[in-house]
Amino acid sequence: MTTSIEDRVGQMLMAGFNGLTAPAYILDWLREGRLGGIILFARNVDSPAQLAELTTQLHEASKYPLLIGIDQEGGTVARLRDGFTESPGAMALASIRDHNEAATESISGVLAQEMHALGINWTYAPTVDISYNAANPSVGTRSFGSKPERVAALAAAAVRGFQGNGVAACAKHFPGLGDTALDTHLHLPRLNTSLEALLATDLLPYREAIASGLATIMTTHTVFNELDTEYPATLSKEIVTQLIRRELGFNGVVSTDCMEMKAIDDHFAVSESVVRAANAEIDIILFSHTRGKQAAAYDHLLAAVKRGDVPEALVNAANERIAALKARFPAAAADVTRVHTEANQRTMHEAARSAVTLVRSQAGVLPLRADDSRQVLVVEFSPAVDSLIQESEVQTPLHKFMKAYLPHARTLTLPASPAPEQVAVVAEYKPDVLVIATRNAHLNAKQTAAVRTLGQTDATVILLALRNPYDAALLEGGTVLCTLGDSLPSQQVAGEALAGLFTPSGRLPVEV
Repeated sequence: MTTSIEDRVGQMLMAGFNGLTAPAYILDWLREGRLGGIILFARNVDSPAQLAELTTQLHEASKYPLLIGIDQEGGTVARLRDGFTESPGAMALASIRDHNEAATESISGVLAQEMHALGINWTYAPTVDISYNAANPSVGTRSFGSKPERVAALAAAAVRGFQGNGVAACAKHFPGLGDTALDTHLHLPRLNTSLEALLATDLLPYREAIASGLATIMTTHTVFNELDTEYPATLSKEIVTQLIRRELGFNGVVSTDCMEMKAIDDHFAVSESVVRAANAEIDIILFSHTRGKQAAAYDHLLAAVKRGDVPEALVNAANERIAALKARFPAAAADVTRVHTEANQRTMHEAARSAVTLVRSQAGVLPLRADDSRQVLVVEFSPAVDSLIQESEVQTPLHKFMKAYLPHARTLTLPASPAPEQVAVVAEYKPDVLVIATRNAHLNAKQTAAVRTLGQTDATVILLALRNPYDAALLEGGTVLCTLGDSLPSQQVAGEALAGLFTPSGRLPVEV
């Protein structure tokens, strides 16, 4: 290694910041070699042109080739929305009946093309957690489903799509976050999953993704009691060194999730967490928000290396893997003309259509024709942030799409957690057909109660589940349609499906 130990420690740290332009301290740290990467969020994005200017500024300031990462999974978790091409999410892609692997690779490829065109060379996707637990607030439609083999095949397809178009993929959250009902942004979950169970199920997607050339893995801030009773995966040698490095033979970059999430931040000081992560053979340690903690992370890690608490050999090995990642996925010059093209939007629309799933249907209910004499009322529950990973809410143009395809329909928006008197307003409309558009009602007691109340109406009821398909269980009988996500294309095709513009052909990848 010819670089200084100060620079080698800097390469292992990644930071985020607030605002649409880079703060002076971030640019200074990049020039000084104190950072190896930058993470972007929706708070950093206004338009393709603005983002192109920002990433260009960051790349030009950096002493070394720079990783710019972003949570651009598609679907529920996407930082690039307005002015960019939105996509259906993982569970929607898994619902496509006949060609879901090809669709997943294609959709991931489009997302990567737009990121690459804007100077971004790392996406924290795909999520390869298996959907075991309907009560999980942070996985849901981000998962490819409940069958490990199918999740594995689709994870590999997503990796091929992202990386074939110039952006490093990141399988997360290792070794598996799907069987908890706690959000690591707020809590430190503990799971009793055995090593044997992990090897047979949760680790299958990682094996397939690695076989497809996976560049990076992200760990979860979850304690697996059967493997390490004291430390979450992010800080655990037993999990990172033993499972990722030795059992899976993974030689790529391993990254933490944000170390400012409460699962870490409430239980470990920065001085301890950065040292334990580095000693567990983590390559990149991520602090997404706070300047003080970012500065402390650098200072504490550098001091630990200098006094021998972190072997310099681990720092050197991490730097070799990071350098290889940067060489494999170099940043491109920004080109906003490649963003939000008609071809990209068409690809997303077709995939969203193919994902729509008719779970149950009463004869004669669908389609709702534009010349239908029945009085149709669409009741939509407003979007809510179910997990802090969402960062910001999706747009909700559902009513606009409904009006476009069903001009006679009336629309009503209720809060995500409505009071009984707000729900009672629906009866005043006296609809013949009531479309109830839910968003994870099964995770929200007030929305659950509202759905059950509305389900007792004399009207013909259609449940339109815009996020998790588990909402289907809230309605006894009736007609149930699932979009498996409420990104822009999924909301559009919801209106098209109700109006009979196509026949839903999807198949749920989970049991409801």
